[in-house]
Amino acid sequence: MTDFAAARANMVESQIRPNKVTDPALILALATLPREQFVPIERRPLAYVDEDLALGDGRYLMEPMVLARLIQIAAPQPEDIAMVLACGTGYAVSILAQLCETVIGIESNPDLVERSSSTLVNLGIDNAMIFQGAPQNGYPKQAPYNVTLFDGGISAIPDTIMSQCADGGRIVGVVKSSGPMGRATLATSFGGVISAREIFDAQIPMLPELVREEAFSF
Repeated sequence: MTDFAAARANMVESQIRPNKVTDPALILALATLPREQFVPIERRPLAYVDEDLALGDGRYLMEPMVLARLIQIAAPQPEDIAMVLACGTGYAVSILAQLCETVIGIESNPDLVERSSSTLVNLGIDNAMIFQGAPQNGYPKQAPYNVTLFDGGISAIPDTIMSQCADGGRIVGVVKSSGPMGRATLATSFGGVISAREIFDAQIPMLPELVREEAFSF
């Protein structure tokens, strides 16, 4: 039987801390949230490996290091409202729920919506909700968002998502416009002016809905 607590501690010490993740609250969330609960039962022994894990229907549990660095550069604050797009089984939603006031997850697959919602209830996470919808459309009802995370690779950030960003808000995702390697990108909005910068290289699976979406151009 897999010792998940030991695997989780090893993930933090061997994958997270050595890769420029230094935020104490984020590290604590990664060290305490049972990642195995967000993986299909037959794949749970692989929950803490340093690779993307397939969840089905074009969704993956993102490599822990990449997810951790994306969240860190988004700099979530306790009073923030966050949104996770194409949230799959809800792991990134649950991590952000430890760091933000409210988190909204958007997922198009109804089975994954049901599963992720049940997992939130089982873990006692009451400041996050999962809604069924197209991730490229976001969730305007709860906008504006201080933090937005794409839970997979994208070609570019859609205008619809940028329009839901709060003043001072941050949007993070791995953008791959050409070539095999993507770039973890931080986009910010101040006074209606949008700016973006690339932070680090990352290679993660693309989100099917966001491969060729007409998008904001940096």
